[in-house]
Amino acid sequence: KNFAYILGIEPKPIDVFSDTNYCITKEHLKDLHIEALQISSPANPTGNIYDENNLQELIHYCQRNGIAFISDELYHGLTYEKKAPTALQYSQDVFVINGFSKFFCMPGFRLGWIVVPKNYVRKATQIAQNLFIAPPTLSQYAALEAFDYTYLEFVRATFQKRGDFLYNALQNLFNIKKPEGGFYLWVDSSKYSHDSLTFAKEILQKIHVAITPGIDFGKNHTQTYLRFAFTNDIATMQEGVARLRTLLG
Repeated sequence: KNFAYILGIEPKPIDVFSDTNYCITKEHLKDLHIEALQISSPANPTGNIYDENNLQELIHYCQRNGIAFISDELYHGLTYEKKAPTALQYSQDVFVINGFSKFFCMPGFRLGWIVVPKNYVRKATQIAQNLFIAPPTLSQYAALEAFDYTYLEFVRATFQKRGDFLYNALQNLFNIKKPEGGFYLWVDSSKYSHDSLTFAKEILQKIHVAITPGIDFGKNHTQTYLRFAFTNDIATMQEGVARLRTLLG
């Protein structure tokens, strides 16, 4: 949304729920007057993936109605039970965003790419030139060494084991949807609190476990949700879960 603000555009959030796997569908768009639609798959914080049928329907709907389609695919590669299709499978007239910070284990390098339709290349270049000239040379050289897919598969499998552990460990404490991708759990904490920021602060202060409050991710009932990351090792997460059980019962 901050890029929208840079361009003088007011973004319109679309509320999604578990009944659509936290995905936007073409039905969500029928009464909206928009010029562009952006989705994330796999998504942060819910870990959901847009399946092939829904993705294809959204792209075709946008093309029929003159809406630019933007697909944030930054967590591609970090999927578990199924793969995430790319928007480029269904059209070349889409914008696809990706980068090195997640799957390629390069957070902080701020290095990525965007695939744009040919007739938008010049406009995209003009925007980029006014925000940055180029990524640092060091980041570019580091990225050249990032394409070790044997190691990257080890990383993906490690995240899957961590996610399975944390999902199973927290099931008795929270209502949780198992993530399909990414490295987060989106948990319903409404039986403990309806103020996720205060609740997350209380957990941090009392038992020194850091959890992200749901309100960091919009306004759609997010005051009753928390986001857990499974980016740490299992031994550390075991300690965190033990502390939570002591606090929450």
